Amino acid sequence: MFRIGISREISKNASKKAISWLDSCRFPRYMSFESFQTVDADKICGSEPASVHNLVNGKWVKSPNWNTIVDPLNGEPFIKVSEIDESSIKPFVDSLSRCPKHGLHNPFKDPERYLLYGVISKKAAEMLSKDEVAEFFARLIQRVSPKSFAQAMVEVSVTKKFLENFSGDQVRFLARSFAVPGDHLGQQSHGYRWPYGPVAIITPFNFPLEIPLLQLMGALYMGNKPLLKVDSKVSIVMEQMLRLLHSCGLPLEDVDFINSDGKTMNKVLMEANPRMTLFTGSSRVAEKLAEDLKGRVKLEDAGFDWKILGPDVHEVDYTAWVCDQDAYACSGQKCSAQSILFMHENWSATPLISKMKDLAARRKLENLTIGPVLTVTTDAMLEHVDNLLKIPGSKILFGGEALENHTIPSIYGAFKPTAVYVPLEGILEDNNFELVTKEIFGPFQIVTDYRANQLPMVLEALERMNAHLTAAVVSNDPLFLQEVIGSTVNGTTYAGLRARTTGAPQNHWFGPAGDPRGAGIGTPEAIKLVWSCHREIIYDVGPVPPQWKCPPSS
Repeated sequence: MFRIGISREISKNASKKAISWLDSCRFPRYMSFESFQTVDADKICGSEPASVHNLVNGKWVKSPNWNTIVDPLNGEPFIKVSEIDESSIKPFVDSLSRCPKHGLHNPFKDPERYLLYGVISKKAAEMLSKDEVAEFFARLIQRVSPKSFAQAMVEVSVTKKFLENFSGDQVRFLARSFAVPGDHLGQQSHGYRWPYGPVAIITPFNFPLEIPLLQLMGALYMGNKPLLKVDSKVSIVMEQMLRLLHSCGLPLEDVDFINSDGKTMNKVLMEANPRMTLFTGSSRVAEKLAEDLKGRVKLEDAGFDWKILGPDVHEVDYTAWVCDQDAYACSGQKCSAQSILFMHENWSATPLISKMKDLAARRKLENLTIGPVLTVTTDAMLEHVDNLLKIPGSKILFGGEALENHTIPSIYGAFKPTAVYVPLEGILEDNNFELVTKEIFGPFQIVTDYRANQLPMVLEALERMNAHLTAAVVSNDPLFLQEVIGSTVNGTTYAGLRARTTGAPQNHWFGPAGDPRGAGIGTPEAIKLVWSCHREIIYDVGPVPPQWKCPPSS
């Protein structure tokens, strides 16, 4: 989190440009103000800043420490976040510590709460089905994590469908148990899904609603008491969502919500000692948490995600469009964004690259199809391009330049959609591999090609990568699919003519593979894996056989 002091005097030109950007998008306007709302997404500005509070012990509280968040489009201070410092963590530590290890509910304790959360999910889904509520959250997402209105609405839609999926009896079905006959009359073993009790959730900026909401509800469904921390740059979105959930019946004491810097949150975790912590974010922080918390973590960390175009060429226009969406939607700020494209030589003979270039050129700041990069500066991206161009045979296919005529503050990146070609042989060289496979969380991808006899070299590159989140194998050749899928490990792999790397809907598993700490999101399997553990109860009630005699010692 950047703590910076910025003058409230923004130049007239900057303000006019920011207003014109918002006006030109022609966003739908929500007409009513719902009871849960404490902000108007379109009116947040320097003269009317929004404020974000903390929630602990069932009460909304604020601290004397305020972190000022600047508008990513013009640098104007527009949100004040009440952040907890290390001297003020005791209420959060105590609240989490009071939750027993057996959770707020489990199959033997307060099972009515499974039904309660089915009702809460139903009501929350109904709220998000209202156009004005959906548009409110989409606009709020855009204000803090700028992306196109279509992309923001997809995030809201996925969240709504997730809540619909876990309405009614679906929450208690997550806790479905099983029984196995025993060795003798009166003996049976029963397997149950058991909560961890006190847990923590830490989520990033790029999906301010979808990631924290889906993980939060999964934790609650299984009977846990979560402490939620969202990146302060975007935490206003989940603050408003929590208020919506409270209006739908969520007990105020069931969730604590904290705003803080990373150091303070680490201290909370060390003192409160949650039984499990879910972290979504950078690999560096993930590894530190895994060490500090002695492995009691589930991780969805960085993804250097690959796409392979197979030998069979189909639908060049469609494939180019999917590549553009995978690499540059949300300005490339998706953990599933296409980081590297391996093209079979048959694709090199098509106009694929020129079509990708034309599609990238359509992206404009005016409608936020390209926008601020919140974790990588422009200079850092330019430096990365320069370093790649030192590899023999490398070249810029398109982009490689800073955006022009904007007022995005310098703490953020402003970069044109970029593709850099690097020869496959150069990628595999030991002194280049780490550089080429460095994740740039922005509108950037590597492109390379391979001949038919070089597929083993491509598979070698994939084997050497460290992050295994999403992947795509674009081919309808069953033997090619079989070879690539059988030789790789990415947890969410799309295969076939329409394969992509992005798109994390609510209807399939999304998460990494190859790491026992890997977390999933969105599906019953993901919720049970991340937010519960297995408990076995063996009933042995007799009767003791007639004529039983004490046997010899053994």
